[in-house]
Amino acid sequence: MSRRRILLVGATGLIGRAAMAQAVGYEPVRLAAVARRRIELPAGAQMEMFVAGPEHWAEIIDAMQPDAVVCALGTTWRKAGRDEAGFRAVDEALVLDVARAAKDAGIRQFICVSAVGASRQSRNLYLRVKGEVEDALQKMRFTRLDILRPSLLRGHRPDDLRLGERLAILASPLFDLFMHGGYRRYHSISARRMAQAILDLAQEKAGGRFVHDYDSLMRAARRFERDRDDPTQGARGRGQRTLA
Repeated sequence: MSRRRILLVGATGLIGRAAMAQAVGYEPVRLAAVARRRIELPAGAQMEMFVAGPEHWAEIIDAMQPDAVVCALGTTWRKAGRDEAGFRAVDEALVLDVARAAKDAGIRQFICVSAVGASRQSRNLYLRVKGEVEDALQKMRFTRLDILRPSLLRGHRPDDLRLGERLAILASPLFDLFMHGGYRRYHSISARRMAQAILDLAQEKAGGRFVHDYDSLMRAARRFERDRDDPTQGARGRGQRTLA
């Protein structure tokens, strides 16, 4: 079975680091990553890490020719200096630059981390930008486009101390108990589970546009764990599943 080549853009973030950790020893995929600064790779990782400015990312994508590009780029309102232009420079412009580079290079699949509630009609700037980016990605017509819409992300951010988010993470087990029915999409999810879902979805062969909320992400994460524990399971029927 040939290994799927995946290029991760946004390796220094919470999800990017988790994806690199989950890929260690996982034979179905060959993960590479690109980042603007050097970071320590997970123990046991055997992967390529490209350290380059965004102006060189298109060259890397074209030269590598991965089967899928995963975009886990994102900033925060505080990191952007509480400035809309600064926020859009990363969460909109940089994300779309990566997508256009992937499309121009003929990459079949693009996976983008968005957010639950993303809509270009939202009054919330964060969700409005995410919705605008989703719409722009759809117009690029990738053979396969996967939009991931997590709610609150749980995980350790050693270089990003956000008190409000930390308190929300601490309270999330209680709030999650009340997330039923249509509210399940607001269920918190760990960076580890997000990483597992990404590595699973990057192996799909069916074309189309797929939007993944909490339940879909968790199904993909469980498939990843099943395939990791029994590799013969992943070789049967992949690409024939219908995803939410």
